[in-house]
Amino acid sequence: MTTGFGLSASARSALLSRLARRGSPPAPEAEPASPGRDLGTLPGMRDFETMREAGAALGMESPFFRQHDGVAGAHSSIGGRRYINFASYNYAGLNGDPRVAAAAKAAIDRYGISASASRLASGERPVHAELEVALAAHHGTEACLAFVSGHATNVTVIGQLLGPRDLLLHDRLIHNSVAEGARLSGARRIAFAHNDPDAAERELAAQRRRHGRVLLVIEGHYSMDGDLPDLARFAAIARRHDALLMVDEAHSIGVLGATGRGIAEQCGVDPGLVDIWMGTLSKTLSSCGGYIAGRRRLTDWLRHTAPGFVYSVGLAPPLAASALESLRLLQAEPWRVARLQSNAALFLRLARQAGFDTGSSAGLGIVPIILGSSLQSARLAAASFEGGVNVQPILFPVVPEGSARLRFFLSAEHSPADIEESIATLVAARDSLAILKAS
Repeated sequence: MTTGFGLSASARSALLSRLARRGSPPAPEAEPASPGRDLGTLPGMRDFETMREAGAALGMESPFFRQHDGVAGAHSSIGGRRYINFASYNYAGLNGDPRVAAAAKAAIDRYGISASASRLASGERPVHAELEVALAAHHGTEACLAFVSGHATNVTVIGQLLGPRDLLLHDRLIHNSVAEGARLSGARRIAFAHNDPDAAERELAAQRRRHGRVLLVIEGHYSMDGDLPDLARFAAIARRHDALLMVDEAHSIGVLGATGRGIAEQCGVDPGLVDIWMGTLSKTLSSCGGYIAGRRRLTDWLRHTAPGFVYSVGLAPPLAASALESLRLLQAEPWRVARLQSNAALFLRLARQAGFDTGSSAGLGIVPIILGSSLQSARLAAASFEGGVNVQPILFPVVPEGSARLRFFLSAEHSPADIEESIATLVAARDSLAILKAS
């Protein structure tokens, strides 16, 4: 049995016992007179507060919501101290580039800051169309449609594409936004074993006739493990079973392929075999928002029907301009992709040599160090931070029990010296905490 926040009943009991032995049991808030106004009954509230009290009782400062003093790239200043930073998605090192900033400032001068209303209601700005044309060309598709949020892109598009008679079949490690989109749609949702085309095909063979439309969703580059799918096989499976194939490229653009065009370029697969490409603007493209690229008939329909587009404010012009300039620079400066991939490969090699478990990472932009224990992961992240390395721990229930980890996002801005120093810091922290090496 698992509670709403993710703690099992036995884990919660054990944690409370430990806190009691330390003399710092969580102090419950006084209950309001009306049960309907009791915030303690919100989903997961009890466990959230227990976990927060546990961190305080163990003397561990929260690693989340740290305030960065300026641009958070390969290096960042936090509280006036300089850190080697692995907690940013600034893969190509374009966030903070003066040319990107200049494009955003020029858009503010011309269009103002906000689009003010939905693009359907208040009209377009030329930079919106320019960005969408450029993204469609980058993916090799007919058209593209940009939204104000990457998470909302998946939620509203999947919610609009599917209905109660339909099926969403997705990788077990798919992003939360896909699951939320399925919930909105009312479609049946089935997860298959991570990166297992055979498991996906078995589910399709068993379920296809029971549903109207089927949407098969995978990611181009999985953000928790840094591994890749066999795109050609998934594309063939989708065609064989009359399903639409959607690929979430949030962590792929600027990371995979010789020129950063994503998983299709990485795998040498015709991008036309994918029905729906989804991507974000907030990572390599140093902006904010999301997009869908595919056939023009699809994007035109979404432009007029998707609630997250029709009823939401349009992408802010300076954000569209910064994403467009970042895309232009990515294409004009392919050395950024080569340097990122070289840095990630070096980090992966040194981490493995040091005895860390890096799982199935391909070493192209994301490398996890898997410890299993949430407590050990949090302690190693804290010790690394003390040593000048900023990396986020990923703990249960964000990842399955027994697979807690530190997650490293590499950048084209990192130097080999940064990576060598960081691995040495991690090794020293591991040894001081007596954390066992991977077997």
